[in-house]
Amino acid sequence: MESFWGKETSWGEASTGGKERPLAGESSPQRSKSNSGRPSKAGRVAMCVGKCSRIVGPCLLVLGTLSVAASVLLLFPGGTWRYLAEGHISQHAKAVPGVWGGGIAVLLAATHITAVGWRCGCAGCSDCGTRRNAFVSAVLSKLALLGAAACFVLSGVGLTNGPLCFYNATEHGPLWGYPFLDAGGQEPDVRVENYLYDHHTWSTCLEPAGIVAWNVVLFSLLLLVSAAEMVLASLQILNGCLGCLCGFCEGK
Repeated sequence: MESFWGKETSWGEASTGGKERPLAGESSPQRSKSNSGRPSKAGRVAMCVGKCSRIVGPCLLVLGTLSVAASVLLLFPGGTWRYLAEGHISQHAKAVPGVWGGGIAVLLAATHITAVGWRCGCAGCSDCGTRRNAFVSAVLSKLALLGAAACFVLSGVGLTNGPLCFYNATEHGPLWGYPFLDAGGQEPDVRVENYLYDHHTWSTCLEPAGIVAWNVVLFSLLLLVSAAEMVLASLQILNGCLGCLCGFCEGK
């Protein structure tokens, strides 16, 4: 109709103040915009899964590298290779648990977790958040957990038995052996407490020089590293299971 002032105005525009009324079943632009900007619960979980992978992966890479380095150094007491060539290395050092257990098994999982996590953050979730990648991440994390657990056990036994060294036995004279393992039939906890906390007994080993401190420091480092690896691997197993349900990225 034509108003008094000569402007043509419809009854719908007059009732809505000049704005078009949305049809039935249509949502207003402002409402849909606010709803689209707010991620769903599954999307928030997926975002947390991706962020956790970008943190756990690099941490496992660093810990796996430290484990390999510590295990290799145990083969070269005092930084020399002569005792390795002569076979005067303790059994648990020869087993190199930090290489295959806390090293290779953990590094395989860490490489996959890091690659998937950072590709998810940089590539805009193009092909990173698939549940297949989450499943592979969980499986590799389980292998890393087993490897870190084996490294923890073998490192603990190596620390308990003490190093292989050349020492002066009272009955048989100087020989190569485990002086703290053969210490008068003492109980294992008493024997470990005696040689770990009583530094005066470290002079029992005559050769290699400083072998007791070398053994204690490196096996203790392997214990700490493998314990941290077990915690992170367990966290990533849970993270991978959530990723199988929600994906690594929002929208998957």
